[in-house]
Formats: sequence, C-alpha cells, structure tokens
Amino acid sequence: MFRRATIFSLILITLLANFSRCFVFAGFELNQKYIAENLCVNKNRPWMHCDGHCYLMKKMKQAEEHEKKQATRNNLSHLNISFFQEPFCLTFISPVILENNKGSFPAYQSQYIHRYTGTIFQPPKQIA
Repeated sequence: MFRRATIFSLILITLLANFSRCFVFAGFELNQKYIAENLCVNKNRPWMHCDGHCYLMKKMKQAEEHEKKQATRNNLSHLNISFFQEPFCLTFISPVILENNKGSFPAYQSQYIHRYTGTIFQPPKQIA
C-alpha cells in the first residue's frame, strides 16, 4: 500500500512540474470573468477586447521563468568535474639510442613479386 502511494505521489509531482503552463491556462479559463473584471490591466479600455489575456500572458511568463530557474538549479546540482589534468613529464633512466650495434640487423631483401594486369576484371552481368 505504501509503495503504491509513493509511486502515485511521484507521478503526480512529475506531472505538476511538467504541466505547470497547462494548469495556469486552466485556472485562467475557469476564472476568466473574475480576471477580466478585477485583475485585467486593460479593464478601463474595453475596445481592446483584452478580457484578461494580459494577466494570462503575465502568469505564463512567470511560470516559464520559474521553470528556467528550476532547470538551471537542477543542472548546477548535477554538475560534476570529471577531468583533472596533471603535468606530463617523460624521463628516461638509461639512453635509448644504441650507436655500436650497427651490424646486428640482416640486410633487407624484397621478396615481393607482382604482375601487372592491363585489363580490369569485371564480373559478368546478370540478366534481370
């Protein structure tokens, strides 16, 4: 029972966070008459036919800014430094170049034989 309640509450919280603009719009639609009469900036100018849409735009902008703040806060909390650079230093203990061993390698003999073909082989064509 506790597990189902936890799952349901997590799903509900996720939906509330992702659909905040939809809830703002639904609240506007439910209370549009009250918003147009009391909260509208353009209620003194009825020829503009604002009907509270200025208030809706202001609330939508606030919801968008809130989402951006939440996104930046979440991104900063997940920021990890995963690369550390240390100075690279290469040192040799003994000399690498051997000057006295010139005769230890046998002479190179090329044993590759090739024949030049003047024509290019083309496979037979299939009859469709």
